Amino acid sequence: MKYRSRTEIVAMILEAANGGATKTKIMYKAFLSYAQLREYLSVLIENTLLEYLEGSQTYKTTEKGLNFLKMHNEIDELLQTSSKQGK
Repeated sequence: MKYRSRTEIVAMILEAANGGATKTKIMYKAFLSYAQLREYLSVLIENTLLEYLEGSQTYKTTEKGLNFLKMHNEIDELLQTSSKQGK
């Protein structure tokens, strides 16, 4: 797998947790080790991009997290469009 930026990893985690997901599910979907996952989860929760639901022991992307994803995807599209035009 190619080198991924922190932003790309965050986007993958938020995407995986969209609608609710367990640590294991997020870990596999975002291709992270358990240690990496724990680090990212705490940062995302601290910044209110992700919330932990005690009862179901799942993580869920917040409204702020969904906004981040939307902007990330739009920027990604812009970059892909400009790189195609440059060829």
